[in-house]
Amino acid sequence: MHAHHHHNEHPNETASTRIGWAFFLNLAFTVVEFIGGILTNSTAILADAVHDLGDSLSLGMAWLLNKLGQKDATSTFTYGYQRLSLVGALINAVVLITGSVWIMSMAIPRLWEPEMPMAEGMLVMAVVGIAVNGYAAFRLSRGKTLNEKVLNWHLLEDVMGWVAVFMVGVILMFVDWPWLDPLLSIAFTLFILVNVARYLVTTVKLFVQATPDAELYQNISVSLQELPAVQSVHHLHLWSLDGESHVLTAHLVLADDLDAPQRRDLKAKVAEVLAPFSLAHTTIELEAPVEQCRDEHCPPA
Repeated sequence: MHAHHHHNEHPNETASTRIGWAFFLNLAFTVVEFIGGILTNSTAILADAVHDLGDSLSLGMAWLLNKLGQKDATSTFTYGYQRLSLVGALINAVVLITGSVWIMSMAIPRLWEPEMPMAEGMLVMAVVGIAVNGYAAFRLSRGKTLNEKVLNWHLLEDVMGWVAVFMVGVILMFVDWPWLDPLLSIAFTLFILVNVARYLVTTVKLFVQATPDAELYQNISVSLQELPAVQSVHHLHLWSLDGESHVLTAHLVLADDLDAPQRRDLKAKVAEVLAPFSLAHTTIELEAPVEQCRDEHCPPA
């Protein structure tokens, strides 16, 4: 018994266009940020550039997957291309960790030997940063897909980061506190590392096909066990393609031998109880009461 739901596989073109806009805008500004950080001698701007680089990679991967997602599954990629997002997440994490280590190596020594950044340049970069990230966030805020909503939050975080850079720039215009700049960059970098660590753990769990949600697994198991015609459930496997699209396989041992109409009726009931869980792919095998399970490590019949 196979069910294939494709609700997430054909995102509309407007979502792709919005993500594409945000990606190219963010990438171009990230280059400007790195140059601006060097010219203004500001580690805070460089730290935000690393943050923006991570968001650019996320946006780029989302945009690419949006395009690839419109292609049909192949004999090589039988589930389609959604799982490539995990590869993108790993690449993103490596880039961000490397960038964060680089920023820390510059910022920490500056706490003891602070160098005064160019406050006027910081203000200019902050205003441009708020405008660019704010516009990109505005474009994505029109989107309805989960992907767009997550990316929109990333861009709003960037806006808040630039507000912090702006405030430090204003303070440095009036007082000689050069240590504020490395302090802000360290705060940015720690924020990045905490988020990266969280996403890295989630990504690795998905890579090794851990259950994406223990409660969801339990609810599905109970729902299938409660079907009147089902005696027991085994080989229940729940894993995720990308954290959103989940895959389920299960063996249902029947309480009695069923004829063809009864089996069709049971399949309809299985589809009904699984519908609320919005699974992307399901494969259910029905086993007669005395039938030997053909897979390895099955419980005794």
